[in-house]
Amino acid sequence: MKRSVGFILTMLVISWAFTASAQDNQADNMKLVVEKIRADKRLFIAKNMQLTSDEEKTFWPIYDKYQEELFLLRARTKNMINDYAKAYKKKITNDIAKSLINEYMTIERLGLKLRKRYLSKFRKVLSDVKVMRYYQIENKIEAAQYYELAKKIPLVKER
Repeated sequence: MKRSVGFILTMLVISWAFTASAQDNQADNMKLVVEKIRADKRLFIAKNMQLTSDEEKTFWPIYDKYQEELFLLRARTKNMINDYAKAYKKKITNDIAKSLINEYMTIERLGLKLRKRYLSKFRKVLSDVKVMRYYQIENKIEAAQYYELAKKIPLVKER
């Protein structure tokens, strides 16, 4: 499990490292990286969920829609990190800090809202034990992602 999560996280960190100013070729490569990450994550979840064939039929369509929405939140997080990086190179003013904090809180609020909205959908097709397992897997992946990011993002300084 550790090796698979590590690979997924490495790929996610790499994907977040690309900026919006990438050339077309790099953008095409990035699309391939994202597709690989999604496929690897799906395999990792399949391995750890131990779904029956009936559960698979109903779980995966909901999972795919959830991942699409989750990806949008990740993209928003990436944009926030890019904004922070740009501001960090210059000077982070109180206005910039306020804007970044507000965006962070919005992303967190939207993430919780998304998890709550999909909870009822997952509960319709899985037992609560399996829903809990799924949320645990997602939480572990997210925690590892944020850990990797936190190691690379310097603390803001007053200048």
